[in-house]
Amino acid sequence: MDKVVASAARAVADVGDGSSLAVGGFGLSGVPSVLIEAVHAQGTGNLSVVSNNCGAMESGLAVLLAAGRIARVTGSYIGANKEFARQYLAGEIEVEMIPQGTLAERLRAGGAGIPAFYTPAGVGTQVADGGLPWRYDGAGGVAKASPPKEVREFDGVEYVLERAIRTDFALVRAARGDRHGNLVFNKSARNFNPLAATAGKVTIAEVEELVEAGGIEPDQVHLPGVFVQRVVALTPRQAADKRIEKRTVSA
Repeated sequence: MDKVVASAARAVADVGDGSSLAVGGFGLSGVPSVLIEAVHAQGTGNLSVVSNNCGAMESGLAVLLAAGRIARVTGSYIGANKEFARQYLAGEIEVEMIPQGTLAERLRAGGAGIPAFYTPAGVGTQVADGGLPWRYDGAGGVAKASPPKEVREFDGVEYVLERAIRTDFALVRAARGDRHGNLVFNKSARNFNPLAATAGKVTIAEVEELVEAGGIEPDQVHLPGVFVQRVVALTPRQAADKRIEKRTVSA
């Protein structure tokens, strides 16, 4: 099945107001920026986003955040995104912060059809006991806090129950992809992309290089095409547009 869509705009056309999105990337690496820009261009809002972080350096998800299009974020890192921090503390956005490994496993479990799992991460903290601020009231108080989670003991060790994550859509970026949706990620850009892709009911991939079916050796495939519904081939200029958060040089 040929899954290539003519444009990013057409690929995200059915991402409507109130949709939930799992978005790949880590910092500035492997971010599906072209698809995010297309969602922004069509005016979609009130989005619930699941991603490690919410954009950086006014790129990626920061574009949607700055436009007030995101209602809720599930992630593990605010980082140097001052607008993200401002909206969170001002009570303009709901934020569920969870341990990074737990986020990765919740996405993976969603893609694997596992409804929930137990993990030791967060036991004895507000992650398990509840009380983490999900939304502030804008005056320093907490308007909505996380609920307590089930804690169970196995072989003398306590574990907290975490629910899997499934989203309406997933947006990912790959270095190479074929017309059947098989994807290959480049080095660190492999980060959250495969996990986000499996968690989406409809997964849309932007690829830097599109090849014909059979152009990727089976052993090289990082994400099978069964998890991908749409593929968008980037232009050479789009594929080369990669930002550096902190540039370092050696003498």
